Amino acid sequence: MAWYPGATRMELQPESDAQPAIRPTQFILHSIAAPWTARRMYEYWRDSSSLESHFGLGFEGDLAQYIGTETRADANYKANRRPDGTGAVSIETASNLKHTDPWTDRQVEQLIKLGVWLHQHHGLPLRICRTHDDPGYGYHRLHSAWSSGGTACPGDARVEQFRKVVFPGIVNRANGQTAPAPVEDDPVPNMLNEANTADLELQSGNWAGLSFRTAILLVGPVRHHTVVHLQFADDTPSDTVIEGCFYTTDKNGGNRSLYLPIRAYGPGGHQFTSSADMGAGRHLRFMVRARTTDHRSVRLLHRAVTGPFWKL
Repeated sequence: MAWYPGATRMELQPESDAQPAIRPTQFILHSIAAPWTARRMYEYWRDSSSLESHFGLGFEGDLAQYIGTETRADANYKANRRPDGTGAVSIETASNLKHTDPWTDRQVEQLIKLGVWLHQHHGLPLRICRTHDDPGYGYHRLHSAWSSGGTACPGDARVEQFRKVVFPGIVNRANGQTAPAPVEDDPVPNMLNEANTADLELQSGNWAGLSFRTAILLVGPVRHHTVVHLQFADDTPSDTVIEGCFYTTDKNGGNRSLYLPIRAYGPGGHQFTSSADMGAGRHLRFMVRARTTDHRSVRLLHRAVTGPFWKL
């Protein structure tokens, strides 16, 4: 079982030992529709319900963990544990009785920190879940398979916060960056939109620099939000580790500066995101690595890069 070092451990029994294991691939955010502390949530799960979440978060940023992240918790319906053994990590967060209020600043900070840890410790990809079983990050009402009877949780205000503050904050901090400030003198961005459909054979364990139109995505000084989309062949083993890494160089390709790698798994489509300011003369590039257990190579079928950028 995995325990987050930034939370107070309040282990639920017998659930923590009796429930089946999962391989965590999603992080789903909830509002509990009660102004409770993390300890009060623990007491509720312990004494009044057979359901539970992995984490609880109070208004003041008090964060507790009730079950290890590699054990099933029951807050997410069909996402709790799927037939392939994957499942979602869940957090209940204090709110008003109708979950119409936004998360407090302290709650937002804790959600970002926990989201980064889940990416780094469990390899959750830095994207919003595109389907109910797609690895990534989401909120309870995002997909109907996550709720047995339908739900508005976590409420409109928090959905907007998730999309504009919490999830971008997780991505930025996981990449070692702070959120870019608004651009006041050039509010209309340019758009990056390039693709390459040529198949590429990736040797297991080796980093490969990718070209789209060219290998250089952007040239500074710019502020950017860049998304790389990669499509892998269907015969890619499901346990293949796919890692993408943005990096910058000087105009000659030297003086390399790496961002933290972003991890995904298996065949199909994967997204990799970076948001940052880039200085004059710096060139933004991207590389990818696939690691298979039997060291076989995998095929990258299609690659595209998109996103807004502003001249500084």
